[in-house]
Amino acid sequence: MSLDLPVCVALFLLTVFGLGWPLAARLALSPPEQMLASAGLSVLGIFLFGWIVYLGGLPADAFWLLPILAAVGLFSHLGEFGTVARDPATRTLFALYLIVTLWCVGWLGTVSTYAGGGWSGDWFEHWERSRFFLERWPLDRTFLIIYPVPARPPLINVVTGAFLHLTRVDFAHYQLLSTLLAGLVFLPAAVLAQAFRRRQGAAIPRDSAGDNRLLAVLAVLFMLNPLFVQNATFAWTKLPSAFFVLAALYFFLRAHAPQPPRSATPLCAGFLAAAFLAHFSAGPYLAALAVAWISLGWRRRRESAWWRETGLAVLVGGAVLATWFAWSLRTFGSGGTLLSNTSVTALDSSPAAQLWRVLLNLRDTLVPHFLRPLDTSLIAQRSPWGWWHDWFFQAYQLNLPLAFGSVAWFVILRECWRAGPTTTTVARRFWAGFVVIVVLLGVATHGARDTWGLVHICLQPLVLLGLAFLAARWTDLERGWRLVLVAGATVDFVLGIALHFAVQNFALDRWLTPGRDVRDVVTSYNAVTAGNTFALAQNDLDTFSVRLNAPPVLIVAVLAAALALVVLRTRATARSR
Repeated sequence: MSLDLPVCVALFLLTVFGLGWPLAARLALSPPEQMLASAGLSVLGIFLFGWIVYLGGLPADAFWLLPILAAVGLFSHLGEFGTVARDPATRTLFALYLIVTLWCVGWLGTVSTYAGGGWSGDWFEHWERSRFFLERWPLDRTFLIIYPVPARPPLINVVTGAFLHLTRVDFAHYQLLSTLLAGLVFLPAAVLAQAFRRRQGAAIPRDSAGDNRLLAVLAVLFMLNPLFVQNATFAWTKLPSAFFVLAALYFFLRAHAPQPPRSATPLCAGFLAAAFLAHFSAGPYLAALAVAWISLGWRRRRESAWWRETGLAVLVGGAVLATWFAWSLRTFGSGGTLLSNTSVTALDSSPAAQLWRVLLNLRDTLVPHFLRPLDTSLIAQRSPWGWWHDWFFQAYQLNLPLAFGSVAWFVILRECWRAGPTTTTVARRFWAGFVVIVVLLGVATHGARDTWGLVHICLQPLVLLGLAFLAARWTDLERGWRLVLVAGATVDFVLGIALHFAVQNFALDRWLTPGRDVRDVVTSYNAVTAGNTFALAQNDLDTFSVRLNAPPVLIVAVLAAALALVVLRTRATARSR
């Protein structure tokens, strides 16, 4: 069967940016903020609609109302949409979002199998979970043999299932939709980068060359960051959750800025709850922002206005969470709902032993694997390039400093130190507390011992937030530091992206050892990579790359053009200032 790529992308863009537009257009927000709010409200709206379809036993054809309602919403608020569309900063933001997403889709077009350390199973679990809600499988279904329905939250699975019905229910379209949803995380990161820049005292109009350059720099940082690209092309729900986390964080900051819009608090609460329903890894961010809300508002605790705003946040967030938890508690009980996730099932029976595990996991998340003794049997294999691929994959994906980039982590720390004297005491305390809480809880919520590190579990939004901060500081960096960053990003691209997809495409095997038996090639990689490959074959799943069937030279040309376009835009805006 063919791949409905243009139809799938068109339906996705129409629905994701149109369904929530009637509400976003009414909010007293800037055009980029309205676009971000519209995307978040749309994805949340797709879930709520899909949840009603599932619980109400409605026919799946009801999902065709989603693009129809989106089109009607855009047409009925065409004037407001035209205003946003004519805004130069918003056009730049949307164009770069499309390029970043195209970059990820292009790399997805090379993936013949999933490879990378111990990554296995999740792609198949979420593929089945999307079909579970779309096709109403039995409630006693278990995924990957051991995980019951309540072990994972449903938001992205329901959303993906809705789009699958509108396009085609096959694995190739599921992969594409997962990457399209992952690409949305660029939007809140970009708006946060703009906010960071303005808080440094740089009075940059939103349509200035400086603002456009900031967005272009962020796009390049995303495109050359192994953690982002690897996750955007792995079919699971963590980057869509990160989208909601960063959107919630942005509106949290807006709610505490001078003259905040009235919509900031409910948007923050709704998006934070949506992040938790997308993936439970959003829990540390929910806790950190709840603590920050109380801490920042403590001096206003005797004001009825603060209590009303707090009550509104609790009401909105609670209502979103209740859509899933009320049903799950009634269907599976408190034990089935609250005790089935691996964060709970993997806990040690001894509190002291669990505390020791957390401390060891924290160390292993902060210290790269090549700087400490480690059992590397996980990545043992006959393939030499497969071994080096897994070695670098484990470094970029699981170690917190290197997840930002081989050089970027140091520059981010340096810029945080330099920004300290010009940052208010309240802001310094907020960010220090936010980072500490997120890192500690992000590691602690993983119950099992993991000697490689745990960045991929809960800390992806924090990494992307760091890249947003780095983009905001780009114009403050000396030329030498910029060149160092460029060199580091080039190394990251070669070792964390090009090598990663060359292995997932078996390209190196075809080029360097032609004529080998396919089974010998597959089994030359580690057991996890081989298992992923055999699982695709045994379940008769054609990947996106198989359905796309594009010549590798064409894909590489498109990727090179996308990167060159963003880099040239960065240089052009630099010269225009």
